[in-house]
Amino acid sequence: MSDNSLQKILYVEDEPDISQVAKLALENIGGFQVELCENGKVALEVAPAYLPDLILLDVMMPDMDGPTTLTELRKIPELKNVPVVFMTAKVQPSEVASYRALGAVDVISKPFDPMTLAEQVKTIWSKTA
Repeated sequence: MSDNSLQKILYVEDEPDISQVAKLALENIGGFQVELCENGKVALEVAPAYLPDLILLDVMMPDMDGPTTLTELRKIPELKNVPVVFMTAKVQPSEVASYRALGAVDVISKPFDPMTLAEQVKTIWSKTA
């Protein structure tokens, strides 16, 4: 990534309604390209080919949760340095600290506001650049 601009986002979320709202908000308001994955296993298949600039990752998912997915994504060389942001309703300081310890750059709390989601993502991105 040479120009350091955020364009491609991979969003991993098992709840179709939430992922559709986020995709619409990020694409229509933020102008991003968004690829949706319904679970961690799909994300591991899609992400190496999609090569996102940023990954939004739901914490609570069946089969493979967000933290497990992050651990697996970090094993893929092309994705090792891609910033990951967890999206979760579990935002107690101790929980946020544990997500950061896993390597997440930040946490966006759910439910999120679709009107401000793109701005939140841009703010987080500017801190990672």
